[in-house]
Amino acid sequence: MEVSGERPIGAASIGVAVSGDNTRVVVLPAEAVHWALTVQAPQGAGFLPESVSGVFVGRERELTDLRAMMTGEGSAAVVQSQVRAIHGLGGVGKSALALHYAHRYRSAYTLVWWITAESPEAIVTALAGLAMRLCPLWAAMASPDERVAWAITWLQAHPDWLLIFDNVEDPTHLRPYLGTLAGGHHLATSRKATGWHALAPTMALGLLPLREAADLLCTIAFPGHNPTGQQRDAARRLAEDLGCLPLALEQAGAYAYRTGIDLDTYRRSLRLVLDEKRDVTDPERTIAQIWGHTLTAITQRNPLAVTLLNAMAWLAPDDIPRTLLAPLASSEIALGDALGDLHAYNMIAFTDDRQGVSVHRLVQTVLRTRNPPASEPDSYAPGRAEAEHAFRQALPVLPDGRLHEPTALWERLLPHILALVETTPADTPASFDTADTYYKVAQYLDRQGRYAHTIPLRTAALAQSEQLFGDTHPQTLTSRNNLAHAYELAGDTGRAIPLYEATLTQREQVLGNSDPRTLTSRNNLANAYATAGDLAQAIPLLETTLTQREQVLGDTHPDTLISRNDLANAYRAAGDLDRAIPLYETTLTQSEQVLGDTHPQTLTSRNNLASAYTTAGDLAQAIPLLETTLTQREQVLGDTHPDTLISRNDLANAYRAAGDLDRAIPLYETTLTQSEQVLGDTHPQTLTSRNNLASAYTTAGDLLQAIPLLMTTLSLCEQVLGDTHPQTLATRNNLASAYTTAGDLAQAIPLLMTTLSQCEQVLGQAHRHTLASRNNLADAQLAAGRLGRAIFLYQTNLTLCEQVLGDTHPQTLATRNNLASAWQAISCTAPPERPTTTD
Repeated sequence: MEVSGERPIGAASIGVAVSGDNTRVVVLPAEAVHWALTVQAPQGAGFLPESVSGVFVGRERELTDLRAMMTGEGSAAVVQSQVRAIHGLGGVGKSALALHYAHRYRSAYTLVWWITAESPEAIVTALAGLAMRLCPLWAAMASPDERVAWAITWLQAHPDWLLIFDNVEDPTHLRPYLGTLAGGHHLATSRKATGWHALAPTMALGLLPLREAADLLCTIAFPGHNPTGQQRDAARRLAEDLGCLPLALEQAGAYAYRTGIDLDTYRRSLRLVLDEKRDVTDPERTIAQIWGHTLTAITQRNPLAVTLLNAMAWLAPDDIPRTLLAPLASSEIALGDALGDLHAYNMIAFTDDRQGVSVHRLVQTVLRTRNPPASEPDSYAPGRAEAEHAFRQALPVLPDGRLHEPTALWERLLPHILALVETTPADTPASFDTADTYYKVAQYLDRQGRYAHTIPLRTAALAQSEQLFGDTHPQTLTSRNNLAHAYELAGDTGRAIPLYEATLTQREQVLGNSDPRTLTSRNNLANAYATAGDLAQAIPLLETTLTQREQVLGDTHPDTLISRNDLANAYRAAGDLDRAIPLYETTLTQSEQVLGDTHPQTLTSRNNLASAYTTAGDLAQAIPLLETTLTQREQVLGDTHPDTLISRNDLANAYRAAGDLDRAIPLYETTLTQSEQVLGDTHPQTLTSRNNLASAYTTAGDLLQAIPLLMTTLSLCEQVLGDTHPQTLATRNNLASAYTTAGDLAQAIPLLMTTLSQCEQVLGQAHRHTLASRNNLADAQLAAGRLGRAIFLYQTNLTLCEQVLGDTHPQTLATRNNLASAWQAISCTAPPERPTTTD
């Protein structure tokens, strides 16, 4: 039983999977592949960040141990591992150790490349930079996804490199690269001590020994000088008070050097009192202890530097573009001076091209916990307003006010807007401009099909609207509708439906029953009901909405076309093709006339009509139409847009229905891989792809692949969609059918009987899923030798197929053939078994 259909509208090359939340499977042109295979890295090529202090002291034992881990000296488990990890407290020096390792052993590698790894997207961005470094002429004209694909291809073709994944928040984010990139060394740093057992051996990095801590402090505070015994003793006392935390030592040393203060005086001014019970390993407390003096010194020298530092606390820590900070300074020179002062105090590090800066995460944490001035308790936290203002000014906006389409600048800015949302203090005053910024960025991501990324932005925009305008203001209602829509497109109808219901009730009260915005809410709620499998609520609501839109907006208004398409979807889901197909045909004709041949809404109508033809058995019309639509969606929307994935899935369905498994199965496999990467493992669309691929394996007789895949899919469907959702029923039916094919009738028959009963109750006697379940149960009964029961089920199905699908539909013909085979199996001398539907 296949599941297909559209969501409501809302050798010359190589294909490479680009991992991340915005995963793409990119086909590189022949010349790009040639360069990826043949371009050699220049001697010493790579990318490593600047050390904040430029000083590295001690850690010789750790470096020796790390080298042994990286080269496979020791246990066999280490030899087989493809990634090694350093974990420890924030500020303990994990990144510094990895950086020093890379510099010391650089000659052992063809290339070393530093990757900020806080998120899958950050990893992808760093890999795109590798293509710009090694093949700049081609990469300058390529898309970000093509650059990443090129980098992965190059790494696969050229061994003996070192990739450093810095500050890994979730070890599973590295999984896509471990098997794909196996020709070099992977080194990860992380504050997380857990989650590595299945991926890598780890090294726990502790605090510096006291002697090495004092050496680090002296090296920074007294550069180029041999400290006196008195100075070394003072450094030892201060290092002990600072808990031997390298980050605190670097900042204290920089302060002492810049101000000329002696270390004992500095120590007394910090008011640190030795206390054996004090937890000196608490990084935040240690950094906070030294913070006031450093900020005071920087403020006296350059107040703009403190403004910039406070603003950077609310952004992502790495690669903050100068262009993002520029609106906070009066000139480029003023900006450069302020950043230079921050760098002198070891507050920031510059990127290689000095067009971006990085701030230590622990520094950001301390800055964000500072309170507003006592005289202004309801004001913004320090730097927060400046960060919001800077981002508003940095948005890539065209002269007419529209946002630029995807650019490298967009991808560089996205981590910072998402960080701005995630770090919002609970009592931050609302801002119309900030809410508008969140809305614009969410719309940009929505157009790319990156629906899950829009949820935090739309949640923040709604919170801002509620504060600014109140709970039922039209702007607030729009924000609430947009958030519900994001949840629905991300596959979370459990959150979407209550939001839609609340918005519809409020719009009816505030705007009236037939306001276009009320009609949008009504249509959206109906679609969410349909997505959740509740057609009893969905269809009447869609019928009502279509009638109202025809009356209020006209017969060919784009919103009316959406309603007509969505009602046809619901009819098709209910098995009523006699009403669905004419409605699809009308909608497609009108969409082509009103919107154009390749408008996304027209492509949706064309795909839905073609899929309905497949369901009706009219493959002569379905397949060419699906092939055309897939090509158009790849060109207009991109290769892995969710709508493109739907077209690819539905074309595979049609190939399978035509018996062409050689084309269907590879297409299913590609679609499933892309869906898992782009939408996530439990998104309803991913579950559909997994179910369809497993069913195709069953048809091909590959039960070793089919049954485990169906068992996994059924478990996920039950958890995500519920026990009687149509997609769950389809998967349960397919699993039972696979058991029948495998000869395991003891498992197949009870599961089929349960599924048939649920399909009859939920979908009705003649729904296509019900017909498929009844046919499969008959097959199992026939295989078990219960011929009378099989014949009764086949006969019931044949009658219903003739009534619902027509006399020549492929499913009708197959059922008639099954019935004839069952009669043929009965001995001419034996009376038929009394028909019954129960065991």
